[in-house]
Amino acid sequence: MIEEKLIIHPRPSTIVAALYTLRDLNVDVAILHGPPGCSFKHARLLEEDRLRVLTSAMDENDFVFGGREKLERTIEKAIELFNPKTIALVGTCTSMIIGEELSDSAMFAPDGIEFICIETHAGYANNTDGVISVLEPAMECGMLTDKELERQRHLLAEATNVEIRHGAASKGYLEPSRGDIKYKAAEHLIERIRSGKKIVGILNAKKETAYMFADELIALYETAKMFGMEENITIFANTDINLGLPRVKEHAKNVTKAFDERNIPIHEIIGGLDEYAITGDIIKDLILNKYGGFDAAVIAGVPHALPMDAFNGMELFSITNGPRQVAPLKDMGHHHVLVEIDLHPQTLGVSDIVPAEFGDTLRAVAMDILNDV
Repeated sequence: MIEEKLIIHPRPSTIVAALYTLRDLNVDVAILHGPPGCSFKHARLLEEDRLRVLTSAMDENDFVFGGREKLERTIEKAIELFNPKTIALVGTCTSMIIGEELSDSAMFAPDGIEFICIETHAGYANNTDGVISVLEPAMECGMLTDKELERQRHLLAEATNVEIRHGAASKGYLEPSRGDIKYKAAEHLIERIRSGKKIVGILNAKKETAYMFADELIALYETAKMFGMEENITIFANTDINLGLPRVKEHAKNVTKAFDERNIPIHEIIGGLDEYAITGDIIKDLILNKYGGFDAAVIAGVPHALPMDAFNGMELFSITNGPRQVAPLKDMGHHHVLVEIDLHPQTLGVSDIVPAEFGDTLRAVAMDILNDV
């Protein structure tokens, strides 16, 4: 009998994953049928990103006798306040354990409102199950095609595998870390730029996080340009504007526009902003068979999804937003690992590039060097 791996550090919630997926589908209102504090932080943040998140505010009395009446009152209030076209009813641990039927409450709502009932809770091993719990009923409502649903299933399975191999599910406990000192890494990277090294910058970001991760590569190019070395910089980015759920495509268009406005070339499009888990083979093929000769790589977003044999002999500068991702990246062989703390809250509700700490550090160190010359 194979013993199940015991993972004791906190991991992303299935319920939260469901909420973000509803956001990506441009749903108007999500109602969490559970206690008022369930998923509080992310629910509050998503309010800044055009998704109204409400709660039926179940209490201990409802845990015993049910909270259907509260849910229906919340639906009525949501309609009164926001006049939504789409409402999602989202299960929580509490409502699912006691067997609440979300669809029963949706039946009594007025015509003209599309309801999606998401029967999920936080007890699944992988948060990607929360995404599927949204996409399946969304497909039945005509919000995405069956072809896109199958594409999403594949991406989510690969994302889960990435986390098992080198991510949050790779060890029983991962010590959080702030990563390497940013100005030290910036000094080292600038030394490589000034010495004429060929560098590939790779944006392999997940959805809206690209608004900050893209700044790392913008800063890389701008810094190289300060020293007349921009011809040595090649940029790959997973910013295909034709792939993904509606909001994901919107992010890709905005990031692409930002590069264009700054006259920074994206030499290769390696996939969509939801394809970070499957870009590895494309990147490997480009490096080994089309470009070659790179001395270093700057990887921003989800570096641990990329195969190490694509980077043989290259010095790796990798940027993540996960403090628990530092140790796995170091174990993989990444030389410099930088963490953008609180990246995700800063990239919600925006439509343009958000300055990155390492990006700004790179610019500042470069300016100091130029001023001293």
